[in-house]
Amino acid sequence: MEFLPLFHNLRGSRVLVVGGGEIALRKSRLLADAGAVLRVVAPQIESQLRELVLGSGGELMLRGYQEADLDGCTLIIAATDDEPLNAQVSSDAKRRCVPVNVVDAPALCSVIFPAIVDRSPLVIAVSSGGDAPVLARLIRAKLETWIPSTYGQLAGLAARFRAQVKGLYPDVQQRRAFWEEVFQGPIADRQLAGQGEEAERLLIEKVNGAPPYAPGEVYLVGAGPGDPDLLTFRALRLMQQADVVLYDRLVAPAILELCRRDAERVYVGKRRADHAVPQDQINQQLVDLAKQGKRVLRLKGGDPFIFGRGGEEIEELAAHGIPFQVVPGITAASGCAAYAGIPLTHRDYAQSVRFITGHLKNNTSDLPWQDLVGPSQTLVFYMGLIGLPIICEQLIKHGRAADTPAALIQQGTTSNQRVFTGTLADLPRMVAEHEVHAPTLVIVGEVVVLREKLKWFEGAQSQV
Repeated sequence: MEFLPLFHNLRGSRVLVVGGGEIALRKSRLLADAGAVLRVVAPQIESQLRELVLGSGGELMLRGYQEADLDGCTLIIAATDDEPLNAQVSSDAKRRCVPVNVVDAPALCSVIFPAIVDRSPLVIAVSSGGDAPVLARLIRAKLETWIPSTYGQLAGLAARFRAQVKGLYPDVQQRRAFWEEVFQGPIADRQLAGQGEEAERLLIEKVNGAPPYAPGEVYLVGAGPGDPDLLTFRALRLMQQADVVLYDRLVAPAILELCRRDAERVYVGKRRADHAVPQDQINQQLVDLAKQGKRVLRLKGGDPFIFGRGGEEIEELAAHGIPFQVVPGITAASGCAAYAGIPLTHRDYAQSVRFITGHLKNNTSDLPWQDLVGPSQTLVFYMGLIGLPIICEQLIKHGRAADTPAALIQQGTTSNQRVFTGTLADLPRMVAEHEVHAPTLVIVGEVVVLREKLKWFEGAQSQV
């Protein structure tokens, strides 16, 4: 280990920053956030840095560096583009045994700045020892996606009760077990869901020796169109803590693998005319499992409230008084269109977009066709593969031009994505000539012509 990671309490301490440019400003912002009193020395100091220093009660010295500038400082930062000057500052600081950081010069540093994930009071630092700072920042970016901002609030909640819990449990093992229950149970669930008052009430009850509170709850989570990278932070968190997972056919295997490893998994998917589990039975399962005190994840492809029947499920939960959370997902229209390079709206082509189900409740094609043939609008048909010939035929019959651009996207946003583009007149024939399987999405409108300019998803296989 080249550097030992430590967290330095700088609140009220004087820190010297040598340099007055953009790099000095970035370092000074971090130092000011940590409560340091800044002393900035440079012949020229940019305006934002001046405002920061004066606003935080620091001091500015518009001149060159002198060794006496180190007097009374607990940390030194050299942030200039003058290498000999940086080396001199480093040498002076080390001779006085004062920690020093020289930007982009690890060999001159006794301390380095890590990449920081700030969820105060929870702070995570990542460092490559100065050898690969870009890699450290990339890893920090991954951590940012995994750790919601509400974890800081959870840490703050624990801080308020830390002394009281220490008094109740003098043994460190007992305290560890207590806090593990807090951080992995319903108290953390409530805090991370933004229900801070309820979380505090439950923690007070736990500290006072109340019986464990373990109500069941349902998480209705949108898994997006297929690419795991499109999941929301909140979706990932709930996927990791659920006891039971009820998942659809449209949930990609790579997404299902992100669920808690030891959770029970129940397949309730549906195909056209083949419902593995009828909807009313799914609703009842959610109720029954929650009443058993389990945390139930209802994982749906796309967004649960856009042709996902999520509304029906929460109606049933509400009728039985079951608490639930709804986490929206990127719907197929947005995700698939973006990965195919087809904007759903464009100032020159379409000023509105309509989402339409191509699989009707009674297996009919009784759509308001006359409303769908207006100009300057994009139509997106979900579950439109089987009905594609009827969709195209009816749009043409009711006045949409036969040469209107149209596209069908299969398994959008995944490595198996295929995109077929043509017109209302020839798209059904083109699709019929290839082996195409659901899930698919149909886009109709002038925006489809932009695909050749804007497509970017390298995994796409296009038939034109």
